[in-house]
Amino acid sequence: MKKALFIDRDGTIIVEPQTDFQIDSLEDLEFLPGVISNLRKIAEECDYELVMVTNQDGMGTASFPEENFWPAHNKMMLTLENEGVKFAKVHIDKSFDHENLPTRKPGIGMLTEYFDGSYDLANSYVIGDRKTDIQLAKNMGAKSIYIGDPDDKATFCTKSWDAIYRFLRMPARIGEVFRKTSETEIHIRVNLDGSGKCEIYTGLPFFDHMLEQLGRHGGTDLLIEVKGDLHIDEHHTIEDTALALGEAYLKALGDKKGIYRYGFLLPMDDVLAQVALDFGGRPWIVWDADFKREKIGDMPTEMFFHFFKSFSDTAKCNLNIKAEGTNEHHKIEAIFKGLARAIKMGVAKDGSALNQLPSTKGIL
Repeated sequence: MKKALFIDRDGTIIVEPQTDFQIDSLEDLEFLPGVISNLRKIAEECDYELVMVTNQDGMGTASFPEENFWPAHNKMMLTLENEGVKFAKVHIDKSFDHENLPTRKPGIGMLTEYFDGSYDLANSYVIGDRKTDIQLAKNMGAKSIYIGDPDDKATFCTKSWDAIYRFLRMPARIGEVFRKTSETEIHIRVNLDGSGKCEIYTGLPFFDHMLEQLGRHGGTDLLIEVKGDLHIDEHHTIEDTALALGEAYLKALGDKKGIYRYGFLLPMDDVLAQVALDFGGRPWIVWDADFKREKIGDMPTEMFFHFFKSFSDTAKCNLNIKAEGTNEHHKIEAIFKGLARAIKMGVAKDGSALNQLPSTKGIL
């Protein structure tokens, strides 16, 4: 399916006059800083169809004759096209606000053709400088980029077209999994481009502490909520969390274009943990770590290997894990931290190959 950017005109592409809010002469035509260069990069590097959507109050009436509108508009469009920015369609509503016509933003009357199933609206964006643009996105089931002060109803807020380009070029990689069985109920949300913020509750405090290492040291935002049959034992909680977590990472990676793919390492006091990882699309694990204690905290040491094996299975990654040292707590913590750093390296974007798969096979 196609994705689209539904872009407002006045105040978004060109500066909106603060007197009559009408751009009705060539003298009034002024582009926002950075809009042309960034729209060009978006058109060249991203897979969005560009669609202009604008309200032009009373266009065609005595107060706003059409012959005053078109010269500046056509000059704007020609300037953009000469720079490689071509709009697939331009939708103009000419009504006044008080008429409440369904074609006027945030109404979707002008845009019904985009609901025929050929557009991926959930991954399309409305870009505009008014709250009505945020509402239009909501009405369309799309996301929104608001050019203005922070607004929690918008997907992304900024006053910079440089930031809009960066956001669209490398959108947040998020994976979310809901898993429910007769033994566990799990909700996991992973943001690979986060800041290490963690909200984790599995019912096993030591397990929570280990999972937090993945977020904190991997630069990943983690939400992990688990209700498991701990009245039986810890097995299902740990195993199913690993399976759901691996699946969430796999979803967040998306098409894997531009990632470094590989990552490894970590020393911690008396311990050296080596964690090599490959997000190559095939599950495999090599494990060389022994533990002398039956439990560390409330987590059975026999479940350590099982956790990483389950994660590898659903994340579809290779894991090669080795740990040596004398302190059992440090060993497993170093392994989790090592995995976090390996993941951080593996999911990082290679700026020189953002559209390329890191594989000679052409598929991961």
